[in-house]
Amino acid sequence: MAALRPSPLKASDLNNSSKGIIILTTPMNHALVNCIGQTFILAYQENTNQLAAWLAQAGCRVEVLRQLHRAEYKTYSRSYLCLLNHRKAWERALLSEQPTLIVEADFVPVANFAKLPPPFDPADQNLGIAWLYTCAPQIYHITDRGYAEGYSTSMVAYVITKRSAWRLIELAEGINATPGPETYTPWDSGIEYYLRDRNFHNYVPWRNYGEHGGMPNPEHQQNNLSTTHRADVLYGPLAFEPAYQNLLRERAYGRVKGLGRLLLNKYLRGPVLRDSAQPARLLQFAIGRQLTSRL
Repeated sequence: MAALRPSPLKASDLNNSSKGIIILTTPMNHALVNCIGQTFILAYQENTNQLAAWLAQAGCRVEVLRQLHRAEYKTYSRSYLCLLNHRKAWERALLSEQPTLIVEADFVPVANFAKLPPPFDPADQNLGIAWLYTCAPQIYHITDRGYAEGYSTSMVAYVITKRSAWRLIELAEGINATPGPETYTPWDSGIEYYLRDRNFHNYVPWRNYGEHGGMPNPEHQQNNLSTTHRADVLYGPLAFEPAYQNLLRERAYGRVKGLGRLLLNKYLRGPVLRDSAQPARLLQFAIGRQLTSRL
């Protein structure tokens, strides 16, 4: 079964197979790097030279945003400090008419990053967030052009727009008020719902554009959350080595967990499939993305 893959093509560019399955290809002028205006790498004290140089070579206009330590941050939770760094990028996104790519310092892109299509429809005026890296993803709907609308948590790598940035800043203001900076908040888990409730469309990729190469946040374990998250399926080999030690073991963990979520109906939930007007399209996307031997 051919996989339904996202590509921002016109109807005249679509090719139909004998089984009626849409097979899409992506011209270079429709690559992700040509659909974004600016790229921010969020960091504290991490060395970002390799990531910044690699993304720049791939065609991104890159700037590193480093969080400066302040005395009042001493009592802030790590989750809130992370939110502050993302908020800085959201404020900069307000100044761009094109979508903005935001990645954390421990993101490791795939080697073919420059050639990959966007995971979102560039013509969508209601683009909220499009993840390039997903954690606990779900799919809700596959558009006629092959893009998957769905859910993810984790903010390792994603794209937002000027309009959705306003809403994310609004969300950050609410968290600052309640529960406040000193309390751990899984704020990234609520972004999809927050934007969807405000009529934005949120997209998950067919396969991940890179890996989370960092070490676990100790706050996750303290709050009974998963301590480690890795990409389930990658678009290709990684551009460079992640910070974690055993690449084969960690990639195998991501693949097994991703397959498990598919088999346990967590990636594509039963009620979503049952109520869909096009269940075959959802199944094709969900299964097709796993049909690779690559870790």
